[in-house]
Amino acid sequence: MKLTYVFLSFWMLGLFTSCVDKHPKADMVIFNGLIHTLNKKEPRAEALAIVDGKIVYVGNNLNANNWVGDSTKILDLNKKTVVPGFIDGHAHLMGVGYNMMNLDLSKTNSYEEIISAVKAKASSTKKGEWIIGRGWHQEKWDSIPSPSFQGFPTNDSLSAVSPNNPVVLMHASGHLILVNQKALKLAKITKKTTNPEGGEIFRNEDDLPTGILNESATQLVQSIIPEPSDEKRIEALNHAIEEYLSHGVTAVHDAGIDQKTIALYESFYNQNMLHLRVNAMLDGSDSKLLDHWFQTGPKVDNDFLTVRTIKLYADGALGSRGALMLEPYSDAPEESGKKITTADQLLRVSERAYETGFQVAIHCIGDAANKAVLNIYKIVFQSDTTKVNPRFRIEHAQHIAADDIPRFGEMGVIPSMQAIHMSSDRPWAIHRIGEERIKEGAYVWRKLIDSGATVMNGTDAPVEPVSVLANFYASITRKTLSGDPEDGFEGDQKMTRIEALESLTINNAYGAFQEDIKGCIEIGKVADLTILSQDIMSIPEEDILKTEIEYTIVDGQVRYKK
Repeated sequence: MKLTYVFLSFWMLGLFTSCVDKHPKADMVIFNGLIHTLNKKEPRAEALAIVDGKIVYVGNNLNANNWVGDSTKILDLNKKTVVPGFIDGHAHLMGVGYNMMNLDLSKTNSYEEIISAVKAKASSTKKGEWIIGRGWHQEKWDSIPSPSFQGFPTNDSLSAVSPNNPVVLMHASGHLILVNQKALKLAKITKKTTNPEGGEIFRNEDDLPTGILNESATQLVQSIIPEPSDEKRIEALNHAIEEYLSHGVTAVHDAGIDQKTIALYESFYNQNMLHLRVNAMLDGSDSKLLDHWFQTGPKVDNDFLTVRTIKLYADGALGSRGALMLEPYSDAPEESGKKITTADQLLRVSERAYETGFQVAIHCIGDAANKAVLNIYKIVFQSDTTKVNPRFRIEHAQHIAADDIPRFGEMGVIPSMQAIHMSSDRPWAIHRIGEERIKEGAYVWRKLIDSGATVMNGTDAPVEPVSVLANFYASITRKTLSGDPEDGFEGDQKMTRIEALESLTINNAYGAFQEDIKGCIEIGKVADLTILSQDIMSIPEEDILKTEIEYTIVDGQVRYKK
C-alpha cells in the first residue's frame, strides 16, 4: 500500500509538472505586490503576469509561478503598492518640455526674484534673442510690487534689466503674459493699439501699455516669437516624456495641439520613442486643421496616439479675471470675464464634431461659461437623439452655478477637472468671487459625483507641476500642499481615496473612450502600471506627498525606475 501511494504521488507530481511546463510563459511576472486593481470583482491581488504588453494573469503569488519561464523577467516588489498607470486627464505636453528648457518661474515668491532671474538670463543670452519664461503668479507673492496696476506688476524693472532682448513671461495660468518694452516695440504695441476681441492690453493712468497682455491680447506678441527649431521641439518632447514617466504617468490627454505637433508625436511613435500614450486634442481655433480632420475622421487605430477630441475655449482664467462669471468679480466690480470664442463658433464646431464622430472639450472656468456651454451641448445632443453618448467634456468646470451642477450627470457631460487647482487657487480665489459663490459651486467634486457625473482629474501642467500624487492629495484633503487648512477647504466636497484613484485612472480612460483597454488592472488590459513606495490608499494623508514612484511600466516595459 505504501509503495502504491508513493508511486501515485510521484505520478501526480510529474503530471502537475508537465502541465506547468505547457503553460504559456510571461515576459514579466510581478510578485509580492499590494495591487489595487480597480476591478470591483477582484479589488486586491499580489501578483500579475504580462505577455506582449498585455496583462494575462492577476491573482496570488502561488499561481503566478505558473507563468515563469527561463526568459521571464521577475519583479519582486516586497509589498510595494501597484495601481493602474496614472493618466493625466488634461495637460500640455510640449509646454511641459519647453518649460523645462526656459525660465521656470513657478517657485518665485516675489517680482524681485523674477527680475533677478531675467537679469541673469539676459547676461548669457545673445543680443536680440528672445527670453521666455513661465509660471509666475502675483497672488502667490510675498508682497505686491511697486509700481503695480490692478494688482499686476508693470514692466519698468523688467525692461531695465533686459534692454537688448525681448522678454515674454507667461502667467502660471497661461492666459496672461508680462513683456518688456523691447517685446512691445517688436509687436508694435503702442498707446494707440486697440484691444483685440476677447483680450486686453493693460494701460496705466497715462494710457501707456504696462507690459501685461491678457487673454487674446497675448497673441499680439506670441505670434511674432520665432518658431522653435526641430531640434528644440524634439528636445522638449523628450524632456516632457521623461518628466511624466518619473511621476508615474503612463498616458496624457494633450489639450489643444496643431498638426505639426501631431506629426512629431507620430515620428516618435514610428521610432519607438513615444513611451507615453497620448490622447491628442486638436486646437479648435485652427479652422484649417479642423477642416482636414473633419474630412479624415478620428484617428483611433493606435493605442499610443489617438486623435478624436477638439479643444475650444469659452472663457479665460480666474487669476487674470478672464473667467466668465454670471455676476461681476468681488474684487473688481467692473469686471465679469472674457468671452474667448463666440457662442456661434462653439455651436458650429460642436455640431460638426457631433456629426463626424469627434469629441468636444471646451475650456470653461467661470459659471457663465459653464452654463453657456451646457446649453450649447444640449442643442447639439437634441439634433440627433439616436447617437450614443458622445462624451463631450468641459475642461476645468471650476465654478458652476447651483442649478447647472446636476446637468453634467443628466446630460452625460464629463467634468474634466484638476484637483490641484483647488489646492493652489482656493486661498486667493475666495477674494475673486466671494465666499457665497466659492461654497456653492467652486471645485464641487462631491456634488458632481453624487449627481452621476464621471469626474476626470488632471494636472494642467505646466500650469501646475507634473505631480499626480499632489492631485490625489488635493482630491482627498482639499488642502494646500503645505497642509492648510486643518480640515480642508469646503471639506464636504472631498473625494474618497477610491474615487480619487479612479479620477486619475479609469475615469480618464473613459474620457478618451479607452476604458476597455486601460485604466484598471484586469486580464486583457494593457500593462500600464505605476508602482509606489507606499500604499496611498491607507497611509496617513500627510505621508502621501512623501510617496515615491518606484517604477513606471508602459505596455509591459519598465520606462522609469527610481
